[in-house]
Amino acid sequence: MKTLLISLLSIIFLSSLLQANTSAEGLYDTKCSACHIKTRPVVKSALVAPPIMGVMRHVKMTYKTKEEAVKFISEYVMDPQKAKAVCMDNKIERFGLMPSQKGNLTDEELHTIAEWIYDNFPPVDFTGMNEGKKKGCGN
Repeated sequence: MKTLLISLLSIIFLSSLLQANTSAEGLYDTKCSACHIKTRPVVKSALVAPPIMGVMRHVKMTYKTKEEAVKFISEYVMDPQKAKAVCMDNKIERFGLMPSQKGNLTDEELHTIAEWIYDNFPPVDFTGMNEGKKKGCGN
């Protein structure tokens, strides 16, 4: 009986871990957050890519509907090109172009993540990192 209970609890635990990694935020955390942090950076020099709040600020400034933004994100992540970028040139010079995520994300995962970041970023009170200065994706 004890072995059965341990096995059942193990299955429930593993199932919850799998669910967490397939939720939209779980997918983002697994696939994107190593580069695009979700919070305002404390040490900007440690950034390897613009924080997602700044990226999404510029995506939403460029694409007025969720459908357009999600389509852009889905296409750009798989085939990043400077001509398609919504960041200012100085951000691309600093961070480089995002590497293509072909093979790292399925279309379904990417669509799930794109909708989630659209719905959650930037925060309502976000005004940019350098208020009053010309803004780029890191802002």
